[in-house]
Amino acid sequence: MSVDATGTDASTPRPSGPEIRERAAWTLPGRLALSVAVAAGVVGIGLLVSGLSPVNSGLITIGALLAVAAAWAGSGLTQVAPGEARVVQLFGRYTGTIRPEGLWWVNPYAKRRKVSTKIRNHETPTAKVNDADGNPIEIAAVVVWRVEDTARAVFGVENVTEFVAVQAEAAVRQIANDHPYDDHEGGLSLRGSAGDINARLADQIIARVASAGVKVVEARLTRLAYAPEIAHAMLRRQQAGAMVAARQKIVDGAVGMVESALARLDADGLVELDAERKAAMVSNMLVVLCSDHSTQPVVNTGTLYQ
Repeated sequence: MSVDATGTDASTPRPSGPEIRERAAWTLPGRLALSVAVAAGVVGIGLLVSGLSPVNSGLITIGALLAVAAAWAGSGLTQVAPGEARVVQLFGRYTGTIRPEGLWWVNPYAKRRKVSTKIRNHETPTAKVNDADGNPIEIAAVVVWRVEDTARAVFGVENVTEFVAVQAEAAVRQIANDHPYDDHEGGLSLRGSAGDINARLADQIIARVASAGVKVVEARLTRLAYAPEIAHAMLRRQQAGAMVAARQKIVDGAVGMVESALARLDADGLVELDAERKAAMVSNMLVVLCSDHSTQPVVNTGTLYQ
């Protein structure tokens, strides 16, 4: 990962020009504008009809102007449904965003682009990459996101949905390259540190899609496995590691039990054992405690030394 002079990831997309941020658009209540447009249209049509018989050019002209004005005003009505916003652009210039739901009126010459603000899911395709140890793995993730800044989502990138998809896949590949699939020494790994890995993945995606005005709600891995060509060998390695860890735990427990038994015998003074007999006792107890198979007891009918 390359870092620039500001301390940020050099691969993170950044806007090239002045940054546009969302602001509220100038609007009028839509119901009021609708009432005025309907009233003007009714009056205009009435004057047109009245001017036709007998012919009155003045009434016809006024009626036609009112009807055209009513149609022009009506074209400025804009509906905003829940879960969406309208980005308003007048003569090529961004003038604001309409977020409140309902019926609103804006300049009829303004271009209004619909932008969804609903929460969306994106699941990255399963990618085959190498982890930090060079092992080929298959990895995929799901990203839950929504548009937070409609101005940057529309004017900052070409297509916000495709942008999020590409950046999410790049972040997943980067996470896979930066961490091993498994760390037997207890370090950070893809399989053993799911919470930390998901948090780092979310941070990477957030940094990559910030220029598009996107808020990442959640990001988590949905698939993580060794590639088929090494899956069997890695499974045997994991089984061997688990067996060694289990043996280590058994030996640690057995040594503790032997130490406790010797200390109890010395404290109670039940029997005095020399160094050789203590060694024999330790050996026998370890065999009994650490053996995979049941042991056969031997009853000594002679003395301690015979």
